[in-house]
Amino acid sequence: MTLIPDTFAHTMKALHGDEGVAWLERLPSILLACERRWHITVQGPFANLSFHYVARAIRADGTPVVIKACSPTNEFVQEAEALRLFGGRGMVQLRASDADDEVMLLEYLHPGTPLLAIEDDELATSIAADVMSQFWCPAPAQHPFPTVQDWGRGFTRLHQHYEDGYGPFPRKLLDEAEALYAELSASMTMPMLLHGDLHHENILAATRAPWLAIDPKGLIGEPAYEVGAWLRNPLPQLLQMPHPGRVLARRMDQFVGLLCLDHARVRGWALAQAMLSAWWSVEDFGEISREMLTCVELLAAIKP
Repeated sequence: MTLIPDTFAHTMKALHGDEGVAWLERLPSILLACERRWHITVQGPFANLSFHYVARAIRADGTPVVIKACSPTNEFVQEAEALRLFGGRGMVQLRASDADDEVMLLEYLHPGTPLLAIEDDELATSIAADVMSQFWCPAPAQHPFPTVQDWGRGFTRLHQHYEDGYGPFPRKLLDEAEALYAELSASMTMPMLLHGDLHHENILAATRAPWLAIDPKGLIGEPAYEVGAWLRNPLPQLLQMPHPGRVLARRMDQFVGLLCLDHARVRGWALAQAMLSAWWSVEDFGEISREMLTCVELLAAIKP
């Protein structure tokens, strides 16, 4: 019997409507097909399900693995190909996949503790920088991945969504974020394959390596773009820290020093991404993320 938590079912319905409901109805048969295809026994799902169904499983020889069944986000192809290209360098390994059911068989990471559990923020940031440096690779000539320019079209959708073009978004900050995004997108050199959403819960403790990343989006951009998701997370914990603006500035300096990045580009990408993230909250859940807007304000206050 497939366990589908009520909160996960609610999220699928909220995000995908009738398509999400239909996918939930198919999920038990998808998992049953995985058991037959890969000779595994699917166990219970992980507690922190968000956009996809991820569950523990056991192979016939007793080896633990992970099953990830992708919901109707159209992200399966990109994630599976990103995992293949990263090849386990700083990243969870892809064992097998099936494009028809959009499922992946993944390496099981033990103990699987998220980097979020590390209370020393400076140490955690250093670990994140080390993980990033392992999996970045040149963008392939032919690929299925979105580019940062593709993601930047969110600004156009934002303006089209509101009668005055801005809605609840602060006009001055939105204009700055959009201008920065366009400028940085146009001036990138040597695009790389990035994770695209590397935050504190997407790096886990493992045995093959001390820490490995999971859940890559697969995005073509420059390394300075990658650190933006780390800078603005986790929320709301970040904003509850003493002097969160100083925390952001220190994290930024760390990444610049450890990864030899340009400070102005890191700051610009981080600010613009945070604004886009606030908009994506409207697209996904129907309301703006006030916490993310606070991050935008804090990032804007950091000198380029």
